[in-house]
Formats: sequence, structure tokens, C-alpha cells
Amino acid sequence: MSGFRLIEWIFLGLAVTGTISSTIFLVLALAGAWHYLRANRAAPEVQDTDLPPVSVLKPVHGLEPALGENIESFFRQDYPDYEVLIAAAEENDAALPVVREVCARYPHIRSKILVTGPPPWPNPPAYSFHRMTAISQHEILVTSDSDVYVAPNYLREVVAPLLDKNNGLVTCLYRGKNLGGFWSALDAIGMSVEMTAGVLVANLLEGMKFGLGPTIALRKDSLAKIGGYPAVGDYFSNDFAIGKFVAKAGYRVILSRHVIDHVVPYMTFRRMWERQVRWAKGTRESRPKGHVGTGLIFAVPHGILGFAAAELLGFPRLAILLLGMALLNRLIECWAIGWKVVRDPRARNAMWLYPVRDLFGFLVWSASYLSRKTVWRDNRYRLLEGGRIVLREPGGNK
Repeated sequence: MSGFRLIEWIFLGLAVTGTISSTIFLVLALAGAWHYLRANRAAPEVQDTDLPPVSVLKPVHGLEPALGENIESFFRQDYPDYEVLIAAAEENDAALPVVREVCARYPHIRSKILVTGPPPWPNPPAYSFHRMTAISQHEILVTSDSDVYVAPNYLREVVAPLLDKNNGLVTCLYRGKNLGGFWSALDAIGMSVEMTAGVLVANLLEGMKFGLGPTIALRKDSLAKIGGYPAVGDYFSNDFAIGKFVAKAGYRVILSRHVIDHVVPYMTFRRMWERQVRWAKGTRESRPKGHVGTGLIFAVPHGILGFAAAELLGFPRLAILLLGMALLNRLIECWAIGWKVVRDPRARNAMWLYPVRDLFGFLVWSASYLSRKTVWRDNRYRLLEGGRIVLREPGGNK
């Protein structure tokens, strides 16, 4: 057997292995979706008199698309008693005029704007949450990113599980809300399907042991037990870390039945690529073993590899079978997870996007292993083992 022939057989073996592993993942994702939806159907309704007052904490940074609508959605909650605290690092932050205008339109909702100054911690949002927690009036904190839009029943649904003292943290699934552009659409469909499928499988196999940044709700007692926000101030994925620490402290982490919109602005290929690789690098350090295994859940790259290898070996029917199985795998996952679970209309009406996203996701995963350096909010960081980060000087190599 020639060397090239041997390589073709090796590639075919890799493709078949990837097809099997991605099919197993699809089955697990479907089981995770069933488990999640069944649990949510059993969730009891909570009366107004049982709902405790809540402090909503939101950091802002710059004038993001749809910022006003996103912030306003938190002022339109069907919830008896809550306050909204908003923090920016600088007084001249472009987001603050928009925030002040929204606050003025809702004088009946208690709100306060805090200027924290430059964060002394590597993770700026963690420092913002720390400062807002210090002035918050209530025992239950709901933290959320500025690029999130929520429905009026959001607070009701994320706060209710915290009435059980054994539940220490609640987090939410989210769907990508694309504001325009092909690359933004790939980013958004990845949120709705790829990200959600991974969370549902983790929830099925081991329960939630981490948080998701667009929403984390917790009580001050569970936060204090892990050392407060200083305990996660030097973690790149502070949302993941805080959920991990709360779970280690003996509390349950709950995946809420509420699904939120994660707004995705128009992006160029470069911006989308850098954002995706940055997130993937954070996952690589936070969950190193799981991230390695992620390479086996992508179906389309293995389908393409199998098609090429089988054609070169003279097996055209096998080539079509492997590629067809890969595409069908992703279309099923897109519909079942993106539409049936998080109700993203694009996951139903433009399912073809997800196979493209699957191929792109594999490239992002591969790129996440090329370096430990990353850029976030114009700051340069070096990722350390375990998910911690070190701030590097601009242009430095530390």
C-alpha cells in the first residue's frame, strides 16, 4: 500500500470516527433538550407575595447597538419590587447618556448609576458587579450583560428558584438576536444552537456546574460563601467560574426555563472571528478536557473529510453517505435545539446557516490552541491554566 493510499484510509477512519461521535453528541443533545423541557413544564408558579425584592446589576461599556432597548427591557418587568443599578468605568462613557434617558422615563423604578473608575482587576465586569453589590439594597442579585434583551416575565422566572435555599445560583439559556449581516448571523446561530446544545448536554450528564454570563441570579449568602466577586476577579470567564465555585460550595446551580435574547451587532468577518476565538480560548482554559472533546462533536468537517477520502478511495456511495449524514445531523440539531428549545426563528427558517456555522466552529476550535494571548475591550491578556488571566501592557509580551 502506497503512502498516499494509507493517508487516505487514515482520513477515512478519522471521518467515520467523527461521524459516530457527532451522532452520539446529537443523541445526547436531544435527550438534554427533552430533560430540560420536561423539567420546565413542572415548574410551579409563584405568587407576588412570595417574590422577594431584587437588585438588578448591569455594567455598561460604550454605545452598543440597541443599547437603549436592551436597558429599557429591564425597566419593564412584571415584578413587584426591584431596583436597577448600572455601572460604567468612566464618567464620559458613551453609554451613560442613553442609560440616563431610560432611567428618566421610568421614575417609578428605583435606579442608580455608578462610575467605578478604571478596574483594578483583570476582569472589568466582575469589578463592576463587586462595586454595585456593595450599594445594592436587596439580598437577591440579578446580574446581566448590556447586550441582553429580556421579556417582562424575566425576573419572575429567574428569581423563583432562589426561594429554595439549596439553590445558590440561577442562569439562563439564550438565543442570538442578529441585527444584520452574514457574519453576525453565524455568530447568532452559534449561540442559539451550538452553545445551547453544549449546555443541555452538560446539564443532562452532570447537572449545571457553571454560569452563563448573559444572566446570573444569586443570593448574597451564596456569593459570600465563595468569597464574593474578588474570588473571580482574575478569571477570564467569570460567569463560568462563579457558577463553578457556587456548585463546589454545596449549592445547586439551576438552569432557568426563561430564555433571553443575546443581541449580536453587525460584525465584519475579522471582528466575529476574534470574538469567537477569544471565547473558545476562555473555554479551553476553563474546561480543558471538555474543550478537547469538543473537536469530536462537529459533524460537517468530518463529513467533508469523509467525502473527500471515500471519493479518493473509490467509494462514491460512502462519500455521499458520510456527507449527507453530517448535513442531516446539523439540520436536526438546528431545528430541535435552536427552534424547539430556544425558539430562534432563524433556526427554523434558515437552517442552512447552521452547517456553515458548524464548519466555522471547527476552525475556531482549532485556532483556540494556537496561543494563550487574547484581546478584550482593547486590553491585552494572557490566559493561564485554570481560566485565570493576566493583563499585559499594550504592545508587551509578558
